[in-house]
Order: sequence, then structure tokens, then C-alpha cells
Amino acid sequence: MTGNPDGPAMMLAHGFGCDQNMWRLVVPALAEHFRVILFDHVGAGRSDRSAWRPERHARLDGYAEDVLEICRELGLRELTLVGHSVSAMIGVLAAVREPERFARLVLLTPSPRYVDDVGYRGGFSRADIDELLESLDANYLGWSAALAPVIMGTPERPELGEELANSFCRTDPTIAKAFARTTFLSDNREDLAEVTVPTLVVECAADAIAPRGIGAFVADRVPGSTLVTLDATGHCPQLSAPEATAAAILDFALAGAR
Repeated sequence: MTGNPDGPAMMLAHGFGCDQNMWRLVVPALAEHFRVILFDHVGAGRSDRSAWRPERHARLDGYAEDVLEICRELGLRELTLVGHSVSAMIGVLAAVREPERFARLVLLTPSPRYVDDVGYRGGFSRADIDELLESLDANYLGWSAALAPVIMGTPERPELGEELANSFCRTDPTIAKAFARTTFLSDNREDLAEVTVPTLVVECAADAIAPRGIGAFVADRVPGSTLVTLDATGHCPQLSAPEATAAAILDFALAGAR
């Protein structure tokens, strides 16, 4: 925990293949106003690998329960949860399960379903996802090196893609493979309508993982939510556009806190 000890609580939940270090460029701005809680999902960063349970973590509900356990342990209420990528849906599930703990949600580059469906564009065919998962199973390190620059979407700044690839490599490969399957095959579209707390949806103008249109889909289905489109590329704007990302989060969170 870091930041303003007298401020309201804000939890930052990272996406697949990342860890809490991915937030470092936005934390200083957020910490001026909030008590910022950072953590690593099981298998990532400095988490306790022994806490991973194949059955529990085969569904995003298991990760949502992990988030709620942290909230209970720290006695967190009136919390602003910022969920990046798959953690956006983890945050949705947590807020639906225990809405009294949450004051606001920020869904950063969310996708409720990555696989295309009738009348829905998730950005990937089922064959695309199957190929991605097969490649990951066959050569996790090679997969990480190849996909990280695509996810980051900043070819003019290759160091960011390298950083993400290194983050992938720090993640426990067995857990990462299972988490990838859980992430890319989940469908949380029906859960969006169950959210009852004020919600901000933040998308990037160009994102290979969560293409334009998904943000609007999410915002249309979360009651009373707001959509912001950052003038940024890639799936990790907290690294590629930290100032704009922090500003969007603060504009929403501080307005709600007043």
C-alpha cells in the first residue's frame, strides 16, 4: 500500500502476463489523492505460487474471490477498483458479488469476450484463440517474445514490448498457460448488466487485443457507465500513455469522491 494515508482506497489489478510493476508510471499521480493498493495475481510477480488452485483458478470467479479476500483482509470498503484487461472482468465479477465494498469501477481496455460471436466482434476467431493457446503451450518463452510487442502496440518504443515480454517470462509458466486459457475463453457479457456501482470504461484508439467497439459494447451494457477513448495505441496505456491514463482515472474517481 502506498500514497495518501488519509485518502480513499484505490486498488490496481493488473492483466494477464503482467504484475504490479506495470502500474509504476501512473501510481505517483494516483497516490497524491488515494491510498493505492497493489498486488500480484497468483503466479505473477512476487505472489505465493502455492496459493494457485487448478479448479478455483480455471474460472475468473476464482480470481474475483482472490480480490475479495484481499479486500476483507485489509477491511476495504468504498473502494475504487481499476482493472486492466482481464482484471476488468475480474473486477466486474467481484463488484457483482459484493457491491457494498466498491464505490467505483474503472475498466481499462476491457473485453468481456475475446472470441467473435454472432452479432459480436471480440477481435479473434475461435481458431485464432486455439492457435494462440497451442503456441503458448508449445513454447511459452517464444510466444511471449512474439506476442508482447503486438499487445503493447508501440513499435516506435520497442523497450515497452521488451518490458512486457520480460514480465511474461517472470510469470510461472504452468499458471500462465492455465490463466491464458481462462482469460481468452471466458464470456462475461451477461455479467455486465449486473454491475450496480458507477463505472468508467477506458479504451485506446487502436488496440490489437480489445479492438474499438468493445469499449462501447461494455459501456452500453454496464448501467450508467461512461466511456473514454484515449488517444493512445496498444493494450497497456498505463505504460504507453501514463499521463492520459492517470488523468482519466482521476477525473472519474475524484468527481465521485467529492
